[in-house]
Amino acid sequence: MTLSPLAFADSLRIGTVDFVSPDEIKVLLDIEAPDGVALNTGTPRAFPRVNGYVLIPSDNGQLVAQIEWITIERSPYPKRKGMQDFGLVDLPFPLRKMSLNPLGVLAQGSKNNQGEDQYRFSRGVESYPTVGDAVLLPTPTQLRAIVESGDHRHVKIGTSPLAANAEVKIDPDRLFGRHLAVLGNTGSGKSCSVAGLIRWSLEAAEKKRGAKPNARFIVLDPNGEYAKTFQDLGDVRVYAVESSEGIEQLQVPLWFWNSAEWSAFTQASEKAQRPLLRRALREMRSSTDVTEDAIFTLRRKISSILITLKAQLRNGDNYEGWKFGPKLQAFVEDLETYIQEFSTHGDDLELLTNQVRALLNRPQQTYRKQNGQTGYNDFPATAVDAVISHFYGFLTSIGGIVYQEGPNEDAPLPFNGAQFADHLETLASQESNSQYFDFLIMRIRTMLSDSRIKQIVTGMDDMSLVDWLENHIGDNQASNGSVTVIDLSLVPAEVVHIITAVIARMTLESLQRYRKLNHGKTLPTVLVMEEAHTFIKRYKEDAESANSAAICCQVFEKIAREGRKFGLGLVLSSQRPSELSPTVLSQCNSYLLHRISNDRDQELVHKLVPDNLRGLLRDLPSLPSRHAILMGWASELPVLVQINALSEAHRPKSDDPDFWAVWSGKDNKGEAVERTVNWKKIADDWQQVSSEDKQLNSDQEVANEPTRK
Repeated sequence: MTLSPLAFADSLRIGTVDFVSPDEIKVLLDIEAPDGVALNTGTPRAFPRVNGYVLIPSDNGQLVAQIEWITIERSPYPKRKGMQDFGLVDLPFPLRKMSLNPLGVLAQGSKNNQGEDQYRFSRGVESYPTVGDAVLLPTPTQLRAIVESGDHRHVKIGTSPLAANAEVKIDPDRLFGRHLAVLGNTGSGKSCSVAGLIRWSLEAAEKKRGAKPNARFIVLDPNGEYAKTFQDLGDVRVYAVESSEGIEQLQVPLWFWNSAEWSAFTQASEKAQRPLLRRALREMRSSTDVTEDAIFTLRRKISSILITLKAQLRNGDNYEGWKFGPKLQAFVEDLETYIQEFSTHGDDLELLTNQVRALLNRPQQTYRKQNGQTGYNDFPATAVDAVISHFYGFLTSIGGIVYQEGPNEDAPLPFNGAQFADHLETLASQESNSQYFDFLIMRIRTMLSDSRIKQIVTGMDDMSLVDWLENHIGDNQASNGSVTVIDLSLVPAEVVHIITAVIARMTLESLQRYRKLNHGKTLPTVLVMEEAHTFIKRYKEDAESANSAAICCQVFEKIAREGRKFGLGLVLSSQRPSELSPTVLSQCNSYLLHRISNDRDQELVHKLVPDNLRGLLRDLPSLPSRHAILMGWASELPVLVQINALSEAHRPKSDDPDFWAVWSGKDNKGEAVERTVNWKKIADDWQQVSSEDKQLNSDQEVANEPTRK
């Protein structure tokens, strides 16, 4: 028998409103309300359940509320509808109550082509119910409308177990455009969720487009988990420290590094070392040819002396002797070296040397200090200007001064690392306190001599900026693939933060220039940072010298603040949200929260949501794997999601260690498990023993075998 609309609505009634406030509504459940399974909505459904949904009719639709808690209070008599015989003798009767959090309004629209009612959910409550209003169970159609509401929901990521397994779909523009944080304990399913979001987005886009999508995902992978995760999707570019089949050599040339990154790596002091470092970078980048000829090298070195001569501080019309005199003595020594090195210009260099020496030998220019050292009186500007004019004349005759007006020190123009160290050492020798620069220069030379670092920063001299952008961000129309995986697992610890910062910064700056040259249009790109608490860790802003970790964090803070405007979305995955930069975390507009048990992390996550929605977050410590709470800009309301399952081949390699299977020799299926070890092979790989060395050692062992016997 078909019920009338009023009768059907009455059959869905489960209680009445007992208390109303802006952030909480309390409900008295009817005696006849289901106490385990509700059958009156058309399909069996568990009720009541914490974090489930109920409806309260209102002026502009039906108010949607989420159950926060359920309790029982003892009543002196049963409050049954239609029974007013209070004279009955009865025992105290349990009366059920529940507390609700108001979420929004479900409005009814026109019917669809099948004649079914359609609903649309919107966040926010305009009018609240009053005491005595009926509370209803939502129908399956209404539940789906609550969870599936919103426009442009193109990508299905799972189902909602609290909403009759309604499909949970997301709008990629909302999810990636305003940054996403995937948070949860280790083993809770974060990596699978991240891999799934990338895979399901690409599959949905390919289905819609009918061809490979023009998408770009860059995965920064500190643990080496994603190398084979996306192999079946077509062209996937994988970069690692050690190349192998299907994996290319990771290249982040040192000429990509800007002055802040160089300062952090070399630990340059702010007052003395950083200005000289920036000058050296500026002068090296002014050469567009990495391999200098002899004339250009001479021009660069003489120009360096000329610039130093002009840059000295003045006292009135004089050059300060105590600062300028030692530099002149260093210039004389340098010029004498250049005479031997560039013999074809020996006469001209001899003339310059004599000009500088003449400055030092002026009458009463020097004096003997009490400690026996040479002191210098101030040098008149007229005498110094005469020497400067000779330097100008010589440079004009061999091609002109260089490094005077060139690119800034942060422009990604190629230069040779060894020449950079030499040039920096030359500049340092011209300073009165040259010993203060020894450690800075030593750090650079050590990096260039370390084979692990050298193959990353100087491994391929023929790589251009265009090649790097095409390979790492993606070619035109993403013709070479939509996913780039950068394996950082074997990057040496002393440069891993710098390498990560450079990759992220270059990605942002390239997209900034793309928008500039394309009339404001952006190139949507997603940057995924695994183990974000390692690379985006909060730091002390008052630190005198920013270290590599702070520089890395600052790059991601800039992406979090400005990336959206240039089409760069950020996806963070972390098991310790309390250690993340507050700036980055506050800029994330969407959150996918897996199981979180640490109290500090829970406290931080609770601060991300309004007070009346924190009830759902109480589930965090007990969430099973593959279950997460989606909340924020990507979802109309916080919703519990059972994430789609990924096949074994599509999961990142982040499974828990199989201790028992290895110990017992059999897995859960009864199949044998063998785990052999060859430490010699591991040691050779660790010590970077080449195949020729291995063969030589093997032959030596064979030759020594008769001697042992």
